[in-house]
Amino acid sequence: MSVLTPSQTVGPFFSLVTSSQSRTTLVAEEQAGERILVEGTLRDGDGHPVPDGLLEIWQADAEGSYNHPADPCRGQPMAAFTGFGRVHTDSSGTFGFETIKPGSVPDPHGQPQAPHVLVSVFARGLLSRLVTRVYFEDEPTNVRDPVLACVSPERRSTLIAICRSRGHYRIDLALQGPRETVFFDV
Repeated sequence: MSVLTPSQTVGPFFSLVTSSQSRTTLVAEEQAGERILVEGTLRDGDGHPVPDGLLEIWQADAEGSYNHPADPCRGQPMAAFTGFGRVHTDSSGTFGFETIKPGSVPDPHGQPQAPHVLVSVFARGLLSRLVTRVYFEDEPTNVRDPVLACVSPERRSTLIAICRSRGHYRIDLALQGPRETVFFDV
């Protein structure tokens, strides 16, 4: 009888595959939509910065279309905007990405969702990626978002980026602890 190899966490050499690029740009100059900057810090369960994390970002364009052939809402192909990117945390756990504010997309039942960015977090010590969403504080449709409504009111703030100034947002992601970010089982 053969025995399967048990799963393992990403080990101490994860930092070798992460780059020093702690800010990335997902949008070209010619892309339509409101340009925004989202910055934050990735923290572990003790509140310490995670210096070698990796975030994958996936989002719709300003019209609410994903750049994917299976998106039923997709309009014309968006040559200047893929809606996907990766950003690494730096030695102080910070990250940032420049993009456009996404438009509303429908959920599987056709209900409109508030504009949001999907984020996957990879870091040493994790067995698999953690998936969350980033919503925007100044977005009035947050109150009607069907996914955000499923999160208990006292935890929703872990998903909402605070507007620091026009087009500049801040959100900190916590892997564990008292302000642990809400992660979704997908």
